[in-house]
Amino acid sequence: MAQATTLPRNETGIATALGILKQRFGDNFQTGQAIREQHGHTTTWIVNQAPDGVVFPQSTGEVAEIVRICAAHKVPVIPFGTGTSLEGHINAPAGGISVDVSRMDKVLAVHPEDLQVVVQPGVTREALNTHLRDKGLFFPIDPGANASLGGMTATRASGTTAVRYGTMKDNVLALEVVMADGSVIRTASRAKKSSAGYDLTRLMVGSEGTLGLITEITLRLQGIPEAISAARCSFPDVDAACRAAMTAIQFGLPVARIELLDVLSVRAINTYSKLGLPEEPLLLVEFHGSEAGVIEQIETFRAIAEEVGGRGYEAAATPEDRNRLWKARHDAYWAMQTLRPGTKAFATDVCVPISRLAECVTAAQDKLAELGLLGPIAGHVGDGNFHAALLVDMENAGERDRADEFVGWLNDLAISMEGTCTGEHGIGQGKMPYLARELGPATAWMAAVKRALDPDNILNPGKIVTL
Repeated sequence: MAQATTLPRNETGIATALGILKQRFGDNFQTGQAIREQHGHTTTWIVNQAPDGVVFPQSTGEVAEIVRICAAHKVPVIPFGTGTSLEGHINAPAGGISVDVSRMDKVLAVHPEDLQVVVQPGVTREALNTHLRDKGLFFPIDPGANASLGGMTATRASGTTAVRYGTMKDNVLALEVVMADGSVIRTASRAKKSSAGYDLTRLMVGSEGTLGLITEITLRLQGIPEAISAARCSFPDVDAACRAAMTAIQFGLPVARIELLDVLSVRAINTYSKLGLPEEPLLLVEFHGSEAGVIEQIETFRAIAEEVGGRGYEAAATPEDRNRLWKARHDAYWAMQTLRPGTKAFATDVCVPISRLAECVTAAQDKLAELGLLGPIAGHVGDGNFHAALLVDMENAGERDRADEFVGWLNDLAISMEGTCTGEHGIGQGKMPYLARELGPATAWMAAVKRALDPDNILNPGKIVTL
């Protein structure tokens, strides 16, 4: 496993806080080893750093009380949603208290006329869309996993629909946040736009729990489209698939989703999801709009795809076919592991300008072959963002080293192409060195903001920037 930095522990403060929290929260505070390890990092190869205790608050007031107790004794506080983040975000490198918001799972208000909803952070995206279905509304951000909306906000999540609907930063209107001293603030109103002061909402979105604990979120919603149509098309190589995606975006097609699967990814989902797709690079596309509009868009995309060598074009005519296709895409992470049983899938992502995407993906495939690694690639190609899932034998030190070499090489390649070391996974612990390479002196100013808002460094310490 990749080692994560360990920070000095405040043993006296931690012991005191554990006693106070146990007395105050009773069964809603747990210190058993299994539950602590569950709340350390579990979804990738970064070593698990478990907290000293896990507390389950049910209100903003309880979160504020927890933070005040921890602040008084200088004990770290690590927010926890569903634990699906991939870069060590929820590890406790200095020990401390994990604040699990899963019981803060209420939809507080729906404002259908304003296309807005107010939720607690433990509400998951699937639960929200189930709640909204009979109102003709939906929340569009879809990272694949059924993540909590608090976690999605904290990590600035996006996913398959970002090409049309943007990322979390485009869909969060206001937040309620518990700050490092336990005080509670609201970052904005429900107004659709504002010129009032610093944009604290955007500052908190993507801060990964290092600046405050999110306890309430006001989100922008969308109307459920009149028609949704999906299609798939195979290509002779990745370059042709990427050129089709780039042409569609430049043509102005309002694509709702456009996803790339390389040959290995297609092979994996064929096996896992029992699909009979041609084992060639594949694009999955989806359009939202009126009945006439999506028919026109599907046919336009077909012409674009065929012009660059696309073949086997097929529309998903029924909701059942469409859902089956997208479920296979969302299950790709688990499917990929069937390509090499007994290994662990280590997922990493980068994002580059769409004009450099084909070059970057092809170079990544060549590098994987050079290093003797198996790494299926899938990506949100409308955004220039892709993921490589390295299938690594964790008992093989040489293989782990080669995987680590690939990740560093890929991050540096993306940065050299004027891209970023992470399009949507976030920085956490895993990508801290690459953030410094990407932004240079700007990270010092990020650290200055962190020190100003959290002078004792108790909020998710050891993430994003080094203090």
